[in-house]
Amino acid sequence: MNKQQIIQRQLNNLQAISQRLYTVFLQLPKQHRVIIISVCTLLLLLLLLPSSEQKSPQKDELPEHSLEIGKRYQVVMPQQADFSQNSTKDIKIIDIPSLAPEQSPSADEIPNTVNSQQQSDIAWQTVKVRSGDSLARIFKRLGFSAQDTFAVSTAKGKNSQLLRKINVGDTLRIASNDEQQITALEYPLTKTDTLYINLVGDSYQSHKESKTVEIREAFAYGTINSSFWNAGTAAGLTDGQIINFANIFGWDIDFALDLRTGDSFTMIFEKKYIEGEYIGTGNILAAEFINRDEPFQAVRFTDDEYYTPDGKSMRKAFLRAPVNFKYISSSFKRKRFHPVQKRWKAHRGVDYAAKTGTPVVAAGNGKVTHSTYNKYNGNYVFIQHGNGIVTKYLHFSKRAVKKGQRVKQGQLIGKVGATGLAAGPHLHYEFLLNGVHRNPRTVKLPDAKPIAKKYKTEFTVLAKKRIQALAGSKSAMLSTSATEASSQQSDD
Repeated sequence: MNKQQIIQRQLNNLQAISQRLYTVFLQLPKQHRVIIISVCTLLLLLLLLPSSEQKSPQKDELPEHSLEIGKRYQVVMPQQADFSQNSTKDIKIIDIPSLAPEQSPSADEIPNTVNSQQQSDIAWQTVKVRSGDSLARIFKRLGFSAQDTFAVSTAKGKNSQLLRKINVGDTLRIASNDEQQITALEYPLTKTDTLYINLVGDSYQSHKESKTVEIREAFAYGTINSSFWNAGTAAGLTDGQIINFANIFGWDIDFALDLRTGDSFTMIFEKKYIEGEYIGTGNILAAEFINRDEPFQAVRFTDDEYYTPDGKSMRKAFLRAPVNFKYISSSFKRKRFHPVQKRWKAHRGVDYAAKTGTPVVAAGNGKVTHSTYNKYNGNYVFIQHGNGIVTKYLHFSKRAVKKGQRVKQGQLIGKVGATGLAAGPHLHYEFLLNGVHRNPRTVKLPDAKPIAKKYKTEFTVLAKKRIQALAGSKSAMLSTSATEASSQQSDD
């Protein structure tokens, strides 16, 4: 058998195999045949494309040999060349100097032109959230599309949902490239936390970063001359600190009626810093109030509660007064001349005069049994507590709870008003024990739970340290004040 016969025989075998494969192919389901044809077409394109796009170098474009050191060549810079017109005006001359091997430039000496170009393409815009703004409205104002809004607001990561809660006055920083594509977004959530959304590939990724907060302890001291609020302000306390301090001792001291000139307060509190910059105050760590020469002390524990130095809770079962008031316009009395009805009758509660809209809170945990209006009480709320105790709140301008709702101590239940039989804006507050009215200002309030036994030793050590620090800081402050006063008298 000669060579030609062998080749003819192989061709016949291939033809037979092809015929059999074609027959099998035709017997396959139509869906399978379509898939096979699609895959084969794709593979054919992948094989053909590189060869069709590849361009052989021209002699006038590249040298026949590799570049040689010390020679001068003409090259077309990709960012400068005009390929449409084959212009020669953008051709630059580059000198490659002769360098000895030890003089070769290091990687650090070669400029990163790619990164420089990317940085120059990015433009940042800072936007402040206006009233009625949403992310979509802000993006539209900046020239971005609804698709951009959707892509950014649905960025991968659970933190992207925070963009749906932007508030008036918040600031957004948005970066975009020359193609008007958003590449990054920064949204400061708080002084410590920032939301970042970045374009990674073809999708957006979100994450939240938190800066480390440095806590430093500070000390404050003040003496009452007119009111606790004025004394606190003079001592450099913020409004929030003054309110928190009063809340700590609010079960034992009536800051409207019990204070006397000469009463004093001392406290140790936190100051917060980020990267050395002061950002605000933190928790009150320990506090003391001297009321009529009787000391009241409180120490904060890790459970965020305050206790006396021996471990009893500062929080009583009920607030002594459920509202911040200017003064008591009418006390608990068996007989009082009603300013509206113009007749004598028992006054079974306490009237706290305050501005309309002043918040009123629940005196203790309980369930709302009444939240309605009538012509006598105006807007009113009754709360049923444990151990046969009921508290009543009358003459609200607005109620904030509903009948059947459970409330916690300190929760907002309404706002001061003058609805019903009221001569002016005030809260009429009643305290009933087993159906009998008691004077809210003098009734004995049960203590809350003391420090847990398993933490008693730890708390005792902490309390001793805090009380000593209070005493030492107070002594130093008084000594400094005395020295300054003496020095001033000498100068006079």
